[in-house]
Amino acid sequence: MTVHGEKTEEEEVRKETQLLLEGFSAARENLIPILQAVQIKFGYIPTVAIKAIASFLALSSGEIFGVATFYTRFRFTPPGKHSIRVCLGTACHVKGGNIIMEEWERRIGIKEGGVTEDREFGLERVACVGCCALAPVVLVGKDVHGKMSPTAVEGILLRFTLEKEKQEEKT
Repeated sequence: MTVHGEKTEEEEVRKETQLLLEGFSAARENLIPILQAVQIKFGYIPTVAIKAIASFLALSSGEIFGVATFYTRFRFTPPGKHSIRVCLGTACHVKGGNIIMEEWERRIGIKEGGVTEDREFGLERVACVGCCALAPVVLVGKDVHGKMSPTAVEGILLRFTLEKEKQEEKT
């Protein structure tokens, strides 16, 4: 559906996916690179893109989805604007990483693997971020937060709230 000359999100995804597909031949062995390109572009693999890929490669959408779901790195829901990754590797787990995960879940109202309704935050678990001396560790976007505590979670969220308010004042 088009409103006042603006394209819907679905139409935009379809158009952008077609542009991505132009860089590939319609060979089945290009499926994984195509899925990777789509995920890089959108941050996830939209259903509209799966249909376009299926048509391009002359495969069923089910085949595309089956391959994509085999690999844990592919996402099928839009990511949050701010990615929160809680390390639950051995060092972080021993130092209370699970408590930090529970605090994030409680504070932003979603479970691990979820995205807030407003797409502001996405929450996921990671096996190790390589900062064991700083355990427990959380990555917020590209920022590393070490020696996390439940009150530190509150502080990080407060910073986001203040930044958002500051941006709203400018507009």
